[in-house]
Amino acid sequence: MEEVKILIIGAGCVGLAIGEYLSRSCDDVVIVEKEASYGRHTSSRNSEVIHSGIYYPQNSLKAELCIRGRELLYHYLAENNVAHRKCGKLVVAVSEPEIDALLELQANGICNGVTDLQILDVDQCKELAPEVKAVKGMLVPCTGIMDTHGFMRAMKINFEANDGFLLFDTEVTAIRKTAEGYLVTFNNGEQFLTETLINAAGLECETIAALTGIDTKAAGLKLHWCKAEYFKTTQKFQLDKLIYPMPDPTGMYLGIHLTLNLAGEVRFGPSAYYVDDLDYGMDEKYKQDFIDSVSQYLNIDPDKLHPDDTGIRPKLQAAGEGFRDFYIKEESHRGLPGFINLMGIESPGLTSCLAIARYVAEFI
Repeated sequence: MEEVKILIIGAGCVGLAIGEYLSRSCDDVVIVEKEASYGRHTSSRNSEVIHSGIYYPQNSLKAELCIRGRELLYHYLAENNVAHRKCGKLVVAVSEPEIDALLELQANGICNGVTDLQILDVDQCKELAPEVKAVKGMLVPCTGIMDTHGFMRAMKINFEANDGFLLFDTEVTAIRKTAEGYLVTFNNGEQFLTETLINAAGLECETIAALTGIDTKAAGLKLHWCKAEYFKTTQKFQLDKLIYPMPDPTGMYLGIHLTLNLAGEVRFGPSAYYVDDLDYGMDEKYKQDFIDSVSQYLNIDPDKLHPDDTGIRPKLQAAGEGFRDFYIKEESHRGLPGFINLMGIESPGLTSCLAIARYVAEFI
């Protein structure tokens, strides 16, 4: 049995960020990951967008940590020579009824601390993005794109340079609270005794929480897997900014938007629908939905639209429910002192992860 001060479960962007930050001041931090490498799920299957923080309710963790995390992230990417670009994005209203919602979105963003938002008229939208159909738009200059794999690689390198220890192919099978802390058992039969246990397991966070004895359903922490699909296009556009429609009014997702990668390639997504299985397969079943959605703000050639990739997000929001915030708490109130529980870390989790690390550190 090994004894460690801090054990983090999960080596996605959030687990790596927490580990890298804590390892700066603690010499005994371990991250365990059940996959063969880091970031195999939600962290590497997303839009690679650095979000602004305009969408989330005021005083929510998503708003606070996104805005704080964005500035930390830009600095970290530059400092570690990770490819990124602050390209900005254009949120478009495609009909008169959407204008009021666009203005409300601007007001919400300003209240959250995003102060550089600019409302554009038709002509200004055309000048910025000639091919986009919009009656009004909002420019969000602080939005960007990044190399998520390069980011996670940099965090791993820095974590290990701080003498952090990262174990792959190590799945947690049991957790027992003891007088000394938490006895964690792995699939290879090994055990770690840790003073502080951090659940950053992403899609498996509910499983980890349940292993500590938490009744996740009774606690309102039931997890729902939400699948996202992306289509790519070979069609050429004269665009250097991301293009977003008005967000889904239920808050389930931000709508099927146009994103650029660092090579300038264009893809559309994500869609959003709930699933029970961890299946990343994709076909053209929902292609027409993409065509219908994107065609509202951009003329696209269906013959040049092809399946690209999929991802799955760990949502606390069930189908038909309203907004659910990040759940990040030290669980002493459940009789689990030293257990820091992160649940439902979906978008904007990537943008927020460095701020999440600092938020978690305050519990220790």
